[in-house]
Amino acid sequence: MTSTLIQNCAAIVTSANDPVQWNADILVTDGAIAKIGTGLTAPAGAEVINGDGLFIYPGLVNTHHHFFQTFVRNRADLDWTRYSVIEWLDRIYPIFSRLTEDCFYHSSVVAMAELIKHGCTTAFDHQYCFPKHAGSRIIDRQFEAADLMGIRFHAGRGGNTLPKSEGSTIPDAMLETTDGFIADCERVIDSYHDASSLSMRQVAVAPCQPVNCYRETFEQSVMLARDKGVILHSHVGEGESPVIEQVHGMRSVDYCAEIGFAGPDTFYAHGWELTRDELAKLAASGTGVSHCPEPVYLVGAEITDIPAMDALGVRIGLGADGAASNDNSNLMHCVHSGYMLQCLAASSRQDPVPKPGQFLAYATEGGASLLGRTDIGALRPGMAADLFAIDTRKLDYVGTRHDPVSLIAKVGIGSTVDLTMINGKVIWQNGAFLHLDEGALFAAAERTLHAILPTENKG
Repeated sequence: MTSTLIQNCAAIVTSANDPVQWNADILVTDGAIAKIGTGLTAPAGAEVINGDGLFIYPGLVNTHHHFFQTFVRNRADLDWTRYSVIEWLDRIYPIFSRLTEDCFYHSSVVAMAELIKHGCTTAFDHQYCFPKHAGSRIIDRQFEAADLMGIRFHAGRGGNTLPKSEGSTIPDAMLETTDGFIADCERVIDSYHDASSLSMRQVAVAPCQPVNCYRETFEQSVMLARDKGVILHSHVGEGESPVIEQVHGMRSVDYCAEIGFAGPDTFYAHGWELTRDELAKLAASGTGVSHCPEPVYLVGAEITDIPAMDALGVRIGLGADGAASNDNSNLMHCVHSGYMLQCLAASSRQDPVPKPGQFLAYATEGGASLLGRTDIGALRPGMAADLFAIDTRKLDYVGTRHDPVSLIAKVGIGSTVDLTMINGKVIWQNGAFLHLDEGALFAAAERTLHAILPTENKG
């Protein structure tokens, strides 16, 4: 039995909707929360961490990302503002199609590292890029990266099956057949999916988007996911509804519902173009939405109507999204930017902006709900010991410490967290990964990046 006692914490936020526990301790045993309270005693041999000044929070749950896109960050030649969406896609997809198996591994390490540094303990990645030359073990390499980093990982096995000649945006080098896609989904599920409590590995069936896949791809995805008992995911309501309506005679929400790609085991990414009636249909079916606020700045699309989703009862999580539309992997920042964006749009909304703490709830319990998990997202006995800590004994936090629940959404956290624990193990503490040589990982990732995407080093 392994135990850790974080003693005399300034505040413990067990959930965004629970009372804050002030000047309390938290005892972790064998990867799970054992007790939270005052005056707890450490078992023999337990590690004791001094919690003076620390605000403890449930680990953040990232519900939408594209790890491979970390290799195309901060590039002026791919700036959204210089091109139309179609022009931009025509520039960036050929780059994606050049990625190798090693690129997918190292870009996953890069994204996971940044997530962990900013308090994320569970990450869902929507990996839909499968260049033919990169082989069939891309998801396997992602699980290898997750094992190295120590993060709880949900792999969304994505894919694209509709050729560009038939209306998609996908180059032939990235296309799969429906049969090939479904077969590899089944292989990955059988190899890695663990539905047990405190599982570190799970898999979702996640065809990329209705406009980039044949209908049969979505139909067979539903059949496989329901047979295997795994989650379904795709991009929906991201500007494609008019195209789906033109081709299939109905908008995306109705199209997906007709196929069966909806329900409590399904969540969509984005949903910014959905009408109130469509959001009501999602609420009625139990279908969730991963809201990705940061791409709104870069892409310039509509601000997703989170107040309407919340008022109607749609399940909501937060996602960082990929670096093609968000140049960082910082979910913590998304809590702040998500709240601020809704404040910006408040005057045009029918429903009030949810309270700041609700955005923390989206990033924790909301994310857990989207992933179909009841063992993460909050700090309660028996649940996973996934948490992060912020040392608030800094000038940054003067005047803010009376309300830990609203702090992240309203004030924002401008630096890395001081501690990240995943499954009872301290992964990141005081600016360093305790079990990794970050310099060596940096060098390996840089070598792999520059081998396929040479760039002039301005540093």
